[in-house]
Amino acid sequence: MKWSLEFLPLVPWPVLWSLTGAGIVLLALLFWRSRRGAALRFLSFALLMLAIANPQLKQEDREPLNNIVAVVVDESQSQSIAGRTKRTEELRKGLADSLASIPNLEVRWVRSTSTTSDSDRDGTMLFTDLAQGLSDVPRDRLAGAILITEGEIHDVPGTAAALGFDAPVHALITGKPGEFDRRLQVLSAPRFGLVGGRQTFEVKVTETAKSNATTANLTIRRQGQEPETQGVRIDEPIEVPVTIDHAGPNIVEIEVDPAQGELTKINNRVVLTVEGVRENMRVLLVSGEPHAGERTWRNMLKSDASVDLVHFTILRPPEKQDGTPINQLSLIAFPTRELFQEKLEEFDLIIFDRYQRRGVLPLLYLENVARYVERGGAVLVSAGDDYASPLSLYRTPLGQVLPAVPSGRVVEQPFKPALTELGAKHPVTNDLPGASGAEPSWGRWFRVVDVDPRDAEVLMKGANDKPLLVIGRRGEGRVALLLSDHAWLWARGYEGGGPYTDLLRRLAHWLMKEPDLEEETLKATSRGQTITVERGSIKDSVDPVTVTFPSGKEETLTLDKGEGGAWRKVLNVEGQGVYRVASGKLASVVTVGKANAKELAAVTATDKPLAPLLDETGGGAFWMGRDQADAGALPRLVMLRSGTVMHGDDWLGLRKREAYNVRGVRLFPLFTGFLALAVLLGALAVTWWREGH
Repeated sequence: MKWSLEFLPLVPWPVLWSLTGAGIVLLALLFWRSRRGAALRFLSFALLMLAIANPQLKQEDREPLNNIVAVVVDESQSQSIAGRTKRTEELRKGLADSLASIPNLEVRWVRSTSTTSDSDRDGTMLFTDLAQGLSDVPRDRLAGAILITEGEIHDVPGTAAALGFDAPVHALITGKPGEFDRRLQVLSAPRFGLVGGRQTFEVKVTETAKSNATTANLTIRRQGQEPETQGVRIDEPIEVPVTIDHAGPNIVEIEVDPAQGELTKINNRVVLTVEGVRENMRVLLVSGEPHAGERTWRNMLKSDASVDLVHFTILRPPEKQDGTPINQLSLIAFPTRELFQEKLEEFDLIIFDRYQRRGVLPLLYLENVARYVERGGAVLVSAGDDYASPLSLYRTPLGQVLPAVPSGRVVEQPFKPALTELGAKHPVTNDLPGASGAEPSWGRWFRVVDVDPRDAEVLMKGANDKPLLVIGRRGEGRVALLLSDHAWLWARGYEGGGPYTDLLRRLAHWLMKEPDLEEETLKATSRGQTITVERGSIKDSVDPVTVTFPSGKEETLTLDKGEGGAWRKVLNVEGQGVYRVASGKLASVVTVGKANAKELAAVTATDKPLAPLLDETGGGAFWMGRDQADAGALPRLVMLRSGTVMHGDDWLGLRKREAYNVRGVRLFPLFTGFLALAVLLGALAVTWWREGH
């Protein structure tokens, strides 16, 4: 119960103060002139103002409130090394027992991890989590905050005022002074590079304290190559060149040898990836004659912004003699020597559209094209009945790399192109719109050339189950054969049309080795703390996938089979960093959180980031690390009403807030009613009597 004096004026306070001021001026004038009765007039005026101020005696019924202390437990990745997990748990239990012994004290526990669904969060955010944990706590009840951490905190406020409360902050440091660690620091890492070019990573080996060693060994593993070891000087940058061998991710692993007595090996290894990007792909399209579907290929390739197209159409074969002057046969001469000998290697894909041997291209040039395929080039033949004729491209030196032998027969009857069992799994055709169901929903074609596949794969079939789309690999290059010239019917919308753009574009990009269209693929994606591993394959079974964690730990996953040659598995992880997934010769990397997370950049225990804030709030830092992961003795807990220094060598202080809730209030008037009127009239009467005598 609490008693106090309170005024409830009968007029607003500004009016009361104005009246008081005017009265004081008049009374001062009376005293200055030494007028009789001035003192009695002052007393009467004071009693009048007191009556208007209406004094009340207030009685409050108060309910005391408990003090609240916040304990933030750092559960970030850096707390999982060097026995800190065990030490943190010992400190948490000991602190819980000590706090429970203090009367009228509530404990608010806050867990802070480096794993979160917020992709922008990077590092140990103890004060962010502390603010969230205290969002519903009145600041006048907060006795203090205690942090159990190794000290590497990345959101320390610049001033105590930024905390939002006036209470001491203490830190129980879970490590030991003078810890030693070696780590590999990435100074620069390009994200993209042109295929066939070179990029350079810049890294540096650093140590938290000077050691006897001045050099260290780096092991560099480039995808598909033998590991390379080289010596480097500590604290000096080194450049690591990387050749961009292919489009898509090019993975490089760099690891530094561990040092004797270092804290952890978790930051001795980095996995870097540079995305290979092709320049505009150059395509040569040679149409053997004008026909209804000629522009289908041209329009599809011209609509692709990543393709530079060179297109020639042979309008009139040389053997046709009708007296037309030579200078009127074409707008420009067909540069056969330039295209098929001098600049052949500059093209990524050559397409022969209904082309047959008519003497336009010498056999020597077609032999050049065959060698071009063996060295890594790509050829696509879009054939009609010309492929079954004696003038077929197969009966040229190019035939040695083509994936099917013509029988000489052409089947001309209506049919709907269909996927083979392999085509239902191959990335070129596996999810073509309209392919699902017992019968495809697209329009019919009316011609297919009969062939016998040779060292090739059949993705689509036509009339009488004859091969329609055949692909194959020759040396380092690729070839494909489309055995009908009726794809234009889909482009024209005949019987509803069909996915001609998807089919032809995928086929062209598979020939040009687009990574996403490879038969065997492995990729991993992340969302929050979940990694999804996806494997594409045309095989009936796939090898397990090995996941390498940032710490070096490995876990083997058996993927679940899906539809269309897809295999998938979801893995939940806790730590941030770069994860590597591998299956056989396939590999990929995925980043959870930040690629070069602050959390693992520095893992030694320290009190430096916290020191200015602790000093400003009156708190202290206590080193709790001991050998064998044991924790030191906890400091004593003391409740203090006030003080600027709230800690000592073996004790830490919490502020005793003495907060309360008011459950009831009673007011007792002191100078109102008849009592006040009588006193006031009496004072006026005495004043009048004094002035009259």
